[in-house]
Amino acid sequence: MKVKPLGDRVIVKLEKSETKSAGGIIIPDTAQEKTQIGVVVEVGDDKDVIKVKPGQKVMHDKYAGTQIKIGADEHLVLKMSDILAIIE
Repeated sequence: MKVKPLGDRVIVKLEKSETKSAGGIIIPDTAQEKTQIGVVVEVGDDKDVIKVKPGQKVMHDKYAGTQIKIGADEHLVLKMSDILAIIE
């Protein structure tokens, strides 16, 4: 399935968080922090507002966006204003 965001929206693939601590303790899903980092997959058609490109790693607001599933992967549809930083 191919999804193309409209306007100033961006689709970000969520990065998986670690399930094990540095000391070897397994962290259950319910106790893990929601990820705030992802990789841009698709961008909308508002080129004046969108400042990111597909493939860039970004940090976003903690509770922003709409979560969708494309294939087996979790993605977020975010507004450009919800993206806080580009991680290099």
